[in-house]
Amino acid sequence: MAAPVSVPDGAPSAREPFVRHLGPNWYAAVMGTAIVANAGVALPVDVPGLRTGCLLVWVLSAVMLAVLLCARAVHWAFHHDQARAHLLDPAVAPFYGCLSMALLAVGGGAMLVGKDWIGAGPAVVVDTVLFLAGTAVGLLAAVAIPYLMVERHQIKPGSASPVWLLPIVAPMVSAALGPLLIPHLPPGQWQEALLLGCYGMFGLSLLATFVLLPAVFSRLVIGPRLPLALTPTLFLVLGPLGQSTTAVNKFADAAPGVVRAPYTDGFRMLAVIYGVPVMGFALLWFAFAGAVLVHARRRGMRFSMTWWALTFPVGTCVTGAEGLARHTGLDLYRWLALALYAFLLAAWLVAGSLTLRGLFTGALRPAPAAG
Repeated sequence: MAAPVSVPDGAPSAREPFVRHLGPNWYAAVMGTAIVANAGVALPVDVPGLRTGCLLVWVLSAVMLAVLLCARAVHWAFHHDQARAHLLDPAVAPFYGCLSMALLAVGGGAMLVGKDWIGAGPAVVVDTVLFLAGTAVGLLAAVAIPYLMVERHQIKPGSASPVWLLPIVAPMVSAALGPLLIPHLPPGQWQEALLLGCYGMFGLSLLATFVLLPAVFSRLVIGPRLPLALTPTLFLVLGPLGQSTTAVNKFADAAPGVVRAPYTDGFRMLAVIYGVPVMGFALLWFAFAGAVLVHARRRGMRFSMTWWALTFPVGTCVTGAEGLARHTGLDLYRWLALALYAFLLAAWLVAGSLTLRGLFTGALRPAPAAG
């Protein structure tokens, strides 16, 4: 879920500070790690040691987030010219949505599994802080990045990319994780406001996706073809699909006692009426993107940070399938969640191990963005 950052010609001098060219795309690794824990802890199976494993993965994602936030703070403080250049680069700016989603994913994980280690009270505090920060950043990115694309970026015809979805899918992540905090708010206005606020962000993100997705698919059909390194970003389309399915199921879980009876039933029906067909389309896109990915691999696609696009979006489909399993009672969705989680786990292990190798060898040293 990140722009290709391989090495080759034009890589920065070894004398340049490592953080100078460290872009927001690196938050994708945090998202991809956190979703392994968040999705795994809700799997509809009882696997010995699974929850402990998920806790360890969540701790890893929290450490990664803390380290990256510090590094990016240094980047902004001492390399403001490069930070500004990132914002004005249409290939890099959309990745500011990843900052929001990294904050939200780690915060939600605190409530889902992190509480086993830090306790329920501290978990609520951590999630509240990260949810508020992540939601604020996500809403800002959902407005600011499209504004920059229209007013400041020099975008060539036929350059639409799945990466464009990143800023607008961030509010959908807030919509899906916000209901975790509802039971910890005072009953009445506060709880209802958060639930309906999440529903509003669901609509914001979904309608914006409807606007951008046709441009992305048009490029795939008409051309020019995506560069090999960007092929994994096709999986980013699964993000708004899986996350919106997760969100409507979370609304159905949270609605009883928060909104009046007719609306409670409405949220419960929406979970199935919306979730089932959207999950069907997500599976169609998963198969399509997988076929294109295999073809690109045969044409010589090598590892780059874009491979992290195979993690978080697929993880949202796992949580979407888990929600449908709860609200339909169908074993079909339980098996689907397990199958998708197996893919997620394999993709995370591959992306994580190759990223570590690239960092140690210098092959993934952050490089100047292409102009």
